[in-house]
Amino acid sequence: MIGWAIELLEFHIQYQPRGPIKLQALVDFASELSPKSTKAEGTQWTLYVDSSSNSWACGAGVVLEGPGNILVKQALKFEFRASNNQVEYEAIRAGLNLAIDLDVKRLL
Repeated sequence: MIGWAIELLEFHIQYQPRGPIKLQALVDFASELSPKSTKAEGTQWTLYVDSSSNSWACGAGVVLEGPGNILVKQALKFEFRASNNQVEYEAIRAGLNLAIDLDVKRLL
């Protein structure tokens, strides 16, 4: 969690532990903080993530769907022990990094 807190400092966000939250709550929170634009900034991409964690291994799958039925898929295997929530956060983070690499302007 300290690593996340350090990364959030770059955006002037301070970490305050609140206990477990659901993935959708995190997505809703990020959506509320995103600036709203009145003009179209290109086509919209959609990000899907799925993750799993157990006592032996944990991993995630990321799918980025773009215009013209473009699908970019990424499979992740984590070499550390983590809870399901932690793996979901890592999956979202990997998906957002993938969107940044592809210069996606609008993401759902």
